[in-house]
Amino acid sequence: MSARITAAIATVCGLAASHAAAGPVNGTVRTVARPGAAPSTVVVYAEPVDAPAARAARKVALSQKNKTFQPRVLAVPVGSSVEFPNNDGIFHNVFSLSTPQPFDLGLYRAGETRQRTFTAPGIYRVFCNIHPQMTAMIVVTPSAFTTIAGADGRFTLDLPPGRYKITALSERATAVSVDATSTAGVSTVADVTLDETSWTFAQHKNKFGQDYPAAAYQK
Repeated sequence: MSARITAAIATVCGLAASHAAAGPVNGTVRTVARPGAAPSTVVVYAEPVDAPAARAARKVALSQKNKTFQPRVLAVPVGSSVEFPNNDGIFHNVFSLSTPQPFDLGLYRAGETRQRTFTAPGIYRVFCNIHPQMTAMIVVTPSAFTTIAGADGRFTLDLPPGRYKITALSERATAVSVDATSTAGVSTVADVTLDETSWTFAQHKNKFGQDYPAAAYQK
């Protein structure tokens, strides 16, 4: 057996052993919301400090039903494809003006679907050009280690041993990051606090950057 093949086998075995030894990293995100407001859904992801971020593209759906996006918050690793099925009995026009990859899926009828592949990390605010009440957020993360925190703020990420930067964010709070170390056993990361008290509601524009007509709010 050549030295090159032996080295390749050793590398593969080493990677397999590393992933086999992956351990759960537990944490809690504490959200400070405005009085009377419920905390928003929290996205959490981890980026390795000493190695390239793992990539694992997914194929998921963000559907349109009862003039809402379901789910309202979606988190996917970079490279993932998102389908936008229209499960309503009416037309929709899904779009986002968010950078770095704004998109417009055009007008399509009930039973049809459109797809978008996200090749750049970012936070994409998604709307319908016909129904202003429809809004969603897609968080495209730079790493495969991505999850949604529970209603109690708790989360678990299964991470191979190593050092990580763990980031939490919500629709109403800017991202906050903490350092963490994963071991072969169970690890715990310091609590993360998100502040949503400065958030204020502002009506979004349509895909042309203009106000929706008054009639759109009755549709």
